[in-house]
Amino acid sequence: MRVTLVVDAGNGDVAEAADDLYQWLRQDLDLRAFVRREAPAAPPDGAMGALGELIALLLAPGGPTAALGAAVVVWLQNRRGNQTVTITLPDGTQTVVSSEKVRGLTAEGTSELAERVAAVLGQERNSPGTRDTAEDDGRVGPSREAG
Repeated sequence: MRVTLVVDAGNGDVAEAADDLYQWLRQDLDLRAFVRREAPAAPPDGAMGALGELIALLLAPGGPTAALGAAVVVWLQNRRGNQTVTITLPDGTQTVVSSEKVRGLTAEGTSELAERVAAVLGQERNSPGTRDTAEDDGRVGPSREAG
């Protein structure tokens, strides 16, 4: 299963944030072998510009999704400013986790969010366009892409 991550660094340097997340994931022994960088594809018609650098993971079904969920949540907690990581599954399902939503979580809340992200990553959905977002309480919940 090919999983891609895109970092939005708000007003910051997207390339620097993507590089930092890439290095963070490479430090995790469970993820190191699965992480690689990819050049983004051309932007779709009508898009305002190209996506930032993609971080791709090739995970076997039932692969280290828990490690990926935890790594992304903890990375965001340790970032300054507002960053968002969009995780996209092969079927188009997206999970969006934002640093402003996770920064103040307790250890229990962090663990719960990482488990929810991992659960979403562990299942491919049949409805492309579904997007999971970090809600105000730090939880991941489904919503639909507009437009």
